[in-house]
Amino acid sequence: MKVRVKYSKTGPLKFISHLDVMRYFQKSIRRAGLDIAYSTGLSPHQIISFAAPMPLMLTSEAEYFDAEFVSLPSHDEFVRRLNDAGTPLMRVWDAAVLPEKTLNSMAAVTASSYRVTLTKRGVEEMGALWKEAFPAEVTALLSEPEIVVVKKTKKKEEPTDIRPMIHSMEMEEGALSMLLAAGSKVNLRPEQVLSELCRRLDCEYNRFHYDILRTETYMDGPDGEGFLPLIAAGQRDF
Repeated sequence: MKVRVKYSKTGPLKFISHLDVMRYFQKSIRRAGLDIAYSTGLSPHQIISFAAPMPLMLTSEAEYFDAEFVSLPSHDEFVRRLNDAGTPLMRVWDAAVLPEKTLNSMAAVTASSYRVTLTKRGVEEMGALWKEAFPAEVTALLSEPEIVVVKKTKKKEEPTDIRPMIHSMEMEEGALSMLLAAGSKVNLRPEQVLSELCRRLDCEYNRFHYDILRTETYMDGPDGEGFLPLIAAGQRDF
């Protein structure tokens, strides 16, 4: 049985890498005594895959992984045992059994939502700009037919129109909310949007001015209409 698990990654865990997260859950699953399936061959390993790995310095309320299990306890028992085996800073919130032939979580991801606020240092150095200039610049940015930025990858740099990758964006109550394209095919990081906003406002982008929280990770809805949280692909009643 393949299970999709939703968890959060908060507080100082923003400083640990994706590889550390993978190791954490492999050990937590063993400590919880869950009957996870292993691959065959000379070096068996747990059958587990993660969706849209989080970069360093970001926290999240909605991270996901898929894992195969030979047998399962009830939904509530499954969640409880995983949480008892780990830290509250990496809390499991939900789980769902996936139907056969469901796309794995990494392949299914098409969008992520974020909430950006200022750190204490950010408030001290650019609080007035955030309150007064950013809301108008967000509106102006969304009104443009294209937004060409230089996107950097490990192999190259190239001009890219990021406007189709911004599904929505607004400033509300001192926070910037964004719904951006995500996944293995098309991916836009919130830092790239913030950097472009800063460039237009003639201020230097400083990563330590912002707290960036991923609030949900999405897949396409039925017939490609809208987005659904990744957990919606399965059934919670097990």
